[in-house]
Amino acid sequence: MELENIVANTVLLKAREGGGGKRKGRSKKWKEILRFPHISQCTELGNSIEREYFSICEKQPIGRLLFRLFCETRPKLQRCIQLLDAMEDYEVTPDEKRKSRGCQIIKAFLSENVNIAEVFADQCRENLELSPCKEIFSNCRKAVHDYLSGAPFADYQNSMYFDRFLQWKMLERQPITKDTFRQYRVLGKGGFGEVCACQVRATGKMYACKKLEKKRIKKRKGESMALNEKQILEKVNSRFVVSLAYAYETKDALCLVLTIMNGGDLKFHIYNMGTPGFDKDRVQFYAAQICCGLEHLHRESIVYRDLKPENILLDDNGHIRISDLGLAIKVPDGELIRGRVGTVGYMAPEVINNEKYAMYPDWWGLGCLIYEMTAGRSPFRARKERVKREEVERRVQDEEEEYNDKFTEDAKAICRMLLTKDPKQRLGCKADGAAGVKAHSFFKNINFKRMEAGMVEPPFVPDPRAVYCKDVLDIEQFSTVKGVNLDQTDNDFYSKFATGSVSIPWQNEMIETECFRDLNVFGPHGTRSPDLDWNQPPEPPRRSLLDRIFRRHVSERTDHHRESKMGSW
Repeated sequence: MELENIVANTVLLKAREGGGGKRKGRSKKWKEILRFPHISQCTELGNSIEREYFSICEKQPIGRLLFRLFCETRPKLQRCIQLLDAMEDYEVTPDEKRKSRGCQIIKAFLSENVNIAEVFADQCRENLELSPCKEIFSNCRKAVHDYLSGAPFADYQNSMYFDRFLQWKMLERQPITKDTFRQYRVLGKGGFGEVCACQVRATGKMYACKKLEKKRIKKRKGESMALNEKQILEKVNSRFVVSLAYAYETKDALCLVLTIMNGGDLKFHIYNMGTPGFDKDRVQFYAAQICCGLEHLHRESIVYRDLKPENILLDDNGHIRISDLGLAIKVPDGELIRGRVGTVGYMAPEVINNEKYAMYPDWWGLGCLIYEMTAGRSPFRARKERVKREEVERRVQDEEEEYNDKFTEDAKAICRMLLTKDPKQRLGCKADGAAGVKAHSFFKNINFKRMEAGMVEPPFVPDPRAVYCKDVLDIEQFSTVKGVNLDQTDNDFYSKFATGSVSIPWQNEMIETECFRDLNVFGPHGTRSPDLDWNQPPEPPRRSLLDRIFRRHVSERTDHHRESKMGSW
């Protein structure tokens, strides 16, 4: 039994390390899988794609890189990109260095006559003297983007760089099946099936595959819940929330392919790594990242509703992401919702009372997490305390949480403000929202711009040789679902679910695994490669070895038959 777990873990660790070869986990046929279609085969896509500057040149990672390659061919456009990069760098500059960095940018870019942004030089200088805040270049940045979105963007769409973008988009839209991935050990259980590790054959990128068994979904009438989770994951693009990279189906299951988080969950780290709880630096770091994740969800009008330590996962480097969005829901603009959902001990008073709410329960949940990470126990129930649900809910509604000497004054203050029972008085629930939480003195040492850029070093890094999950045989298997038959109505639902690659995560995968670098090759001296040449016909598709053997065999038989007929004459 132990041997089976050792083998499963060893195979997984080898895959995480890239298989130990030069291909970094890529299939032998990776170049064939990611072979560009000839540009003539991209005409329909070129006619139908939305040609919006920010979507193509800023939001989409490969689109952004290709637009920048185009700008490098023209000195004036290259200067614009350099200015944008400098302003981006300014935003993540530490406070004490921001004024001098701002002066450098004004001197280098806004003191010369480039007819785009120099009009803002005096305004930027004045703002820099008054207060070197993060927003002094906002008008300047807008002016540069307004310029680039005009004639330069139009010229870009007639260039080989945009044609290459269309080729990448065609690859992005390839059908996704179970054969796209290699499957590894089971990591845990979801509501409708197992979660296992998987690896994209073409790139070597590791993911977690959350399987939703079709018959189990139907038996539990979970179609709307499953589709809701998929659509919310698809909408959110945040480094603090797990990303959906692919959605596909097999004969028996719907599959969500998600960011893999190899470092385990916060519940494991709070209670299984020495004395329960964390030091104040770790608590502050994780709380800040959770705050950023909630802010990104709330921007999309999504309330999460299930904050608890086991839903906060660590990656290889020690950064966290919010996971399991099964209870998340989009709140219609200007409206409140009602729903008694969540986990006992973490549900806010307004949820327990079945009152209407917007984003309020999430800030209560953050308060519960900060308390538990600090104290090594949840605020309204001791670790492993046997107590009825009704009693826990009574405590949440009626009792005040207690604070021991592990809490600093700032930690105590933010917990009290987040665990305020009246949501109208709760930190985060007023007009300033997440900004009010970030401004609390508990976070005084956090530079949130640098945090959001991934530039703050985590206080703890998981062991790369450890597998932070239960042994394979300790993960309880699902029983077989009986008495459920699938029909055409189910197939209609599956077609809404199995939509293939998700654009931004897929493009990031191509860049991170260096497939973009290895494949994004043009002709000599800035010319078009053959696959981008409109005047050159596309190469015929390559036949498989089996097909070539079969065709040769048929040819030999035909020749032999012809010779036999001639001999009989």
